[in-house]
Amino acid sequence: MTRPPGESQDEAIKIPDVLPVLPLKDTVVFPYIILPLSVGRDKSVLAVDRALSESRVIMLVAQRDAAMDNPGEADLFEVGTAAVIMRMLKLPDGRIRILVQGLARARVQHISQMEPYLQAKIERIEEPRPAAPSLEIEALVRSVKESLDRAVTLGKGISPEVMVIAANLEDPGRLADLAASNLDLKLAEAQAILETIDPVERLRRVSDQLVREIQVLTMQQEISSQARGEIDRSQREYFLRQQLKAIQQELGEGEELAEEIANYRKAAEEKQLPEEAREELERQIRRLERSHPESAETQIIRTYLDWLTALPWTTYSEDDLDLQHAQQVLDEDHYDLEKIKERILEYLAVRKLKPDTRGPILCFVGPPGVGKTSLGRSIARSLGRKFVRISLGGVRDEAEVRGHRRTYVGALPGRIVQGIRQAGTSNPVFVLDEIDKIGADFRGDPSSALLEVLDPEQNWSFVDHYLGIPYDLSKVMFIATANMLEPIQPAFLDRMEVIRLTGYTQEEKVRIARLHLIPKQTKENGLTPEQIEFSDESIAAVISGYTKEAGLRNLEREIAAICRKVAVKVARGESAGMAIDAAKVEEFLGPRKHFAEELLSRDRVGVATGLAWTAVGGDILFIEVVAVPGKGQLLLTGQLGDVMKESAQAAVSYARAYAATHGLGDDFFAKHDMHIHVPAGSIPKDGPSAGITIGTAILSVLTGKPINRRVAMTGEITLRGDVLPIGGLKEKALAAKLAGIHTVIVPKLNRRDLSEIPATITDGLTFHFVDHMDEVLKLALLDPDERQPEVTPQGEPAEIASEQPQPATV
Repeated sequence: MTRPPGESQDEAIKIPDVLPVLPLKDTVVFPYIILPLSVGRDKSVLAVDRALSESRVIMLVAQRDAAMDNPGEADLFEVGTAAVIMRMLKLPDGRIRILVQGLARARVQHISQMEPYLQAKIERIEEPRPAAPSLEIEALVRSVKESLDRAVTLGKGISPEVMVIAANLEDPGRLADLAASNLDLKLAEAQAILETIDPVERLRRVSDQLVREIQVLTMQQEISSQARGEIDRSQREYFLRQQLKAIQQELGEGEELAEEIANYRKAAEEKQLPEEAREELERQIRRLERSHPESAETQIIRTYLDWLTALPWTTYSEDDLDLQHAQQVLDEDHYDLEKIKERILEYLAVRKLKPDTRGPILCFVGPPGVGKTSLGRSIARSLGRKFVRISLGGVRDEAEVRGHRRTYVGALPGRIVQGIRQAGTSNPVFVLDEIDKIGADFRGDPSSALLEVLDPEQNWSFVDHYLGIPYDLSKVMFIATANMLEPIQPAFLDRMEVIRLTGYTQEEKVRIARLHLIPKQTKENGLTPEQIEFSDESIAAVISGYTKEAGLRNLEREIAAICRKVAVKVARGESAGMAIDAAKVEEFLGPRKHFAEELLSRDRVGVATGLAWTAVGGDILFIEVVAVPGKGQLLLTGQLGDVMKESAQAAVSYARAYAATHGLGDDFFAKHDMHIHVPAGSIPKDGPSAGITIGTAILSVLTGKPINRRVAMTGEITLRGDVLPIGGLKEKALAAKLAGIHTVIVPKLNRRDLSEIPATITDGLTFHFVDHMDEVLKLALLDPDERQPEVTPQGEPAEIASEQPQPATV
């Protein structure tokens, strides 16, 4: 409200030089404006009472900080408004309401009194009068009046009485004050207009504020108009909910979303997200603010933000670079495996000299149960890193590795990112188990997706489909495990450093059982070392009579079975403890399932001992050949693969040539059918290294000479009788040793592999390196009078083995 333009306030009321001061929170009062005020502070109430008892004039000054309850001189603006108190109303709670009208601008020269109320020496500010009416002033006045009309038309809440007064005002200063008092200005903006003394300049500022207000009102009207034309029922509901949310925020009830967003930003600060991740976080937060609180999209955004802020972007565990400590940890957890331990120590040494080196990508290949996965856990313990393991056996969907795109319902990151979150650091030891058993179908090829993960040149910017932003995997130490290399893609295999783990000898198994397996099972079955004691003979009896494996899993199961039997006796009070010997082993585990002596009981014609490699280690197999009257046909049985069949045909062709050159009868092959059989017909067999074994068995039949049963052989044969190199020599040598073989015939080119076979395997074995079949025949064939005496094995062999048969590669 304002006074009529014709009445002079100067004539009605005189403004004293010293006035009580009323500090205002978030309010600026302009001259000539009538405004109600609520007064609650004690000092302010006393100041009002003082003004009413004197001239009814009071100094109204805005506070710089509205939160301050007891402002001083420095906390108040210098320029305020001298106002007259028109009415006062006391409320029951002690507060008072007053109606004031601004008189003139005034400047606080200094505060002369602080208690019991504020009092100041003031100086009235005289406004300059325009020299003469000008076109610019007239245009500015008209523009402000039109802007006020336009604002009212667009929905601005200005009373008709104010609009009438504004229409009759020609003074630029008073028009500016009237318009400013009816705009929703911030405190700083209103104070700036109050402190503008020049009326024309003040009117310009108000005009600018009116233009901005009209733009906001116009945009608001356009949005409302567009929304009314486009929104359907659900959009209308959303619009109402947004209004409800705004109302709740005004009432202090809608702080949950703001608190949630603040938590996301705080987590991002703590995790020190990279710039790209931070930009994506802000983009998703903006979407969350605009989304319906109960919509499915909101839940998807929340899940994504949870993943984004939970990942350890820049969190790294500190490596323990003490080589002696690492050696001690590895020796505690694993017996032997010197090559792998040496490789880990090499990595630690390089990390110590070059801290920013990338993590190695190792691939442990070996039979089941030799400790590939547990070795990864020991490596993590020796480095002081977190350990994560995922099994890839049977995985067929590429999304298991790269994650699902967020467009899918229930989408999640891939197992690589899930493992990183589980670890809580960006440099764990990450074991990818069973990579040789990864499948592929119409959903993609996980092996190809892993190429990026295991490539040091690419994994620093691995992009998960769910996250959609790069994640640095270059500091992760990846360890893959596999039983066989053949199923692994060449490009995949090329990215890894392959380290082979072969099976254990009986001596090594006894040592490992003594150091690791027996203490573990004793503890797990509630026994103490005093209640059960194994002798070396009993452990050897379990190994040779009840297990047939390259690893240790079945050995641990049998030891656990013995511990359970003893636990029953201890729990019943039948025994306070027990010493386990070979007799007790058979009592607890039953009849022997396997026999150490699996060789033939005597030297035979047409039966040769070969060596094969399987997924569970090495094994021996017998090649049987008989010649029966016929028309020269070749019959192959024993579930042989194509490569092994071709190897048998090459051996037969060499035998024909050998017979022709040694005068053994040209018509033998024409009048006889040759039947080659490899026992254990339920087990698939394939590979070229049985060539010399088949050739030896054929020539044994042809010459009638028996084959030394203590001689085992392996090697590929050519039509000229040359012997070509083979693979898996360590596993085959171990199988020969466990079977009690004394002599092993191998290709001469495999001599270099002998240096990698431990002495515990080669002790007791004689290796003969040959490059032609003539040398093989001299070593393997015996004259009839050189046959060794028949040996009868103790006990009867079990017809059904406990282990699952494994395909043999010969």
